[in-house]
Amino acid sequence: MKLHWSPKSPFVRKVMIVIHECGLSDQVELQRSVVASQLPPNENVLRDSPLGKIPVLVTNEGLALPDSRVITEYLNDYSNSNLFPSRPDEKVKQLRWQALADGLTDVLLLWRIELSREEMPWAGLTDGWLVKVRRTMQLLDHESQELRAEDFAIGQVSV
Repeated sequence: MKLHWSPKSPFVRKVMIVIHECGLSDQVELQRSVVASQLPPNENVLRDSPLGKIPVLVTNEGLALPDSRVITEYLNDYSNSNLFPSRPDEKVKQLRWQALADGLTDVLLLWRIELSREEMPWAGLTDGWLVKVRRTMQLLDHESQELRAEDFAIGQVSV
């Protein structure tokens, strides 16, 4: 397998944790791929995924899987690991934490891009993102005991 990766991507870091937890480090070739919204799309990444985003995992069969959620579930199933619980009530709890963490990361990445613009950041955007970040962090803080008590799975990896 081949993974387009960068050490700066929080979504790549999530995939890397899953690769290690699933014992697949020796089965995944890491291909350093620079991708940034302010740069032209990376041709090597575009060859494997038209979205031009990382992470992208190319399976042994040549199927390119974009998005850390898809990649992590594939790796879990490929290795017969248990990072995605089989019981529906446990699984939905883990998927919810994953969605909250990934959504928070999306907002923070957009916020960082907005703050780096030469013009002044758009306060309407950044003010709204501040509310969303605080609310999500409050919720995760409120649920931190439960996060610690649950078996280690994709929710904890994502958070």
